Amino acid sequence: MRHFSYSRPATLDDACRSMEHMRFLAGGTNLIDLMKSDVERPAHVVDIKSLPMREIVERSDGGLRLGALVTNADTAAHPLVVARHPLLASAILAGASPQIRNVATNGGNLNQRTRCHYFYDPAMACNKRSPGTGCAARGGRNRIMAVLGTSDACIATFPSDMCIALAALNATVNLHGPAGVRAVSVRDYHCLPDDTPWRDTVLQPGEIVTSIDLPPAPFGPHHTYLKIRDRLSFAFAIVSVAVGLHMEDGRIRRGGIALGGVGTKPWCVPEAEALLDDRPPSHSLFRDIAERLVHGAVADRDNAAKIRLAPRVIERALWQAASGTPQSQTDKTIM
Repeated sequence: MRHFSYSRPATLDDACRSMEHMRFLAGGTNLIDLMKSDVERPAHVVDIKSLPMREIVERSDGGLRLGALVTNADTAAHPLVVARHPLLASAILAGASPQIRNVATNGGNLNQRTRCHYFYDPAMACNKRSPGTGCAARGGRNRIMAVLGTSDACIATFPSDMCIALAALNATVNLHGPAGVRAVSVRDYHCLPDDTPWRDTVLQPGEIVTSIDLPPAPFGPHHTYLKIRDRLSFAFAIVSVAVGLHMEDGRIRRGGIALGGVGTKPWCVPEAEALLDDRPPSHSLFRDIAERLVHGAVADRDNAAKIRLAPRVIERALWQAASGTPQSQTDKTIM
């Protein structure tokens, strides 16, 4: 690990004073690993753990505000999250390990970087780590890589489980920076690689995530987070699906769907979600939605199986949500 300077500011404004090659430190579950691997080389580390962003509170509209420094474990176990947004709690419990969830924060989860093994190896070409060097994942060992939202410059998969649920719930990310405060839809927060794969999010220099707003979501039991992976715990998704459905009298009034494990960011297709509006569940409907969601997928050598697998996982997740039998994150049997 390289030498760096360190500060622990007492206020948000102090924390957001832009410095070149600065990184924020919260739980550290991603940043410290990257520094040890010599992937991240910050000249200055700003420890934000003492800032007042550790609460989950009810909003006046019935939604929730999640503080950026609340741990993933505390978020998943919070009574308001469990009661109103069990989809989010389920997705968090599907990710990482209990030890990591006890330390990792909501803001850090939003900003974690890809787990592409070429990105983590400084000896390999990676446009995300070293712009202009190329993408060793293309034509390489890329079974885990993305098939949606890729570019010639990058096919790295987005890693988070929590963010997939946030996308299905259409959450909002609140930011504070040198230019003031702003709010960004979580669906617009992460960037496609295009020709600038090193830019993961829309964060500006010095900006920090302060909280995440969840809108009122009348999904009740009609939700699921279905994650297919190589092993049953502490593994990243090959394909994952977050679904929430608002159902009345046996019909779907509206719904939210997001895919993980297949895209370079949380993958949502509003046109596919719109097909759910005021429709009864059916095999043909769910098949059409699955096809819309994976439309445009492009394989590269070893990851073609994701394109075949994803529609089946999407259809199964939609049926789980419609029938009110969400996937258990303790009993891994897929119903």
